[in-house]
Amino acid sequence: MSCFSYLLVLSLLLGVAWSSPTTGRVVGGHDAASKQFPHQISLRRDHSHVCGGSIIGERYVLTAAHCVVIEGTTAFPADRFTIRAGTINRIAGGIIVPVKRVLVHPDYVVYNDLALLELEQELVFSETINKIEMMDSEVPASSDVIISGWGLTEHAGANLPIIMQWYKVTALSKTGCASKMGLYTDAIICLNHPSGAGACNGDSGGPATYNGKLVGVAGFVVIKCGSSRPDGYAKVAYNIDWIRENMI
Repeated sequence: MSCFSYLLVLSLLLGVAWSSPTTGRVVGGHDAASKQFPHQISLRRDHSHVCGGSIIGERYVLTAAHCVVIEGTTAFPADRFTIRAGTINRIAGGIIVPVKRVLVHPDYVVYNDLALLELEQELVFSETINKIEMMDSEVPASSDVIISGWGLTEHAGANLPIIMQWYKVTALSKTGCASKMGLYTDAIICLNHPSGAGACNGDSGGPATYNGKLVGVAGFVVIKCGSSRPDGYAKVAYNIDWIRENMI
């Protein structure tokens, strides 16, 4: 597991935290329904799920930088990656599309944890495959936000439900984030949840949505999955210019 220490331990939510690629579900989550999250994809490296992602254009997916880097901002070759789109099933259904280009945010360390994936072919949008609009403003504090993915059911667990999970969390204000997380930057959105719930390994890169718009990209948990601390998501609005400029 990749970790970063800054007052608290921040654990990146990569799906390969243990000895082999591990997947599962949002901690405390609910089964997704077919067509509920047409923007959600499974990012696969060497044919195994490692992270989530969101379709933001016919040829583009937004995910977390730490899902695609070898070290620093150096990415694995694009041909190591494919996406599975159009299904809530992690291992079957939908379509598999190769990734053509991987672009890591140049300022990625732990913050600005974003990567843009250009696909080899355009997606044909339907009820099960569709792009999501990106939010270019702040999420109001105390608003309900939806997270989704195939992350582990518990910290250091090994449960492998096949069906995508989702959970409702709460956006914190800057003051609330600093108080509960112990740090704050404009580059992240803090999503609060009760103990025993929230994002976990395998959810990295997956979406956080508010009123049907993409507001965050899953990045890290504090101390461990399902702790009483909020989860950290890369804020889409903060980096929306970079995202749009690179969707060539």
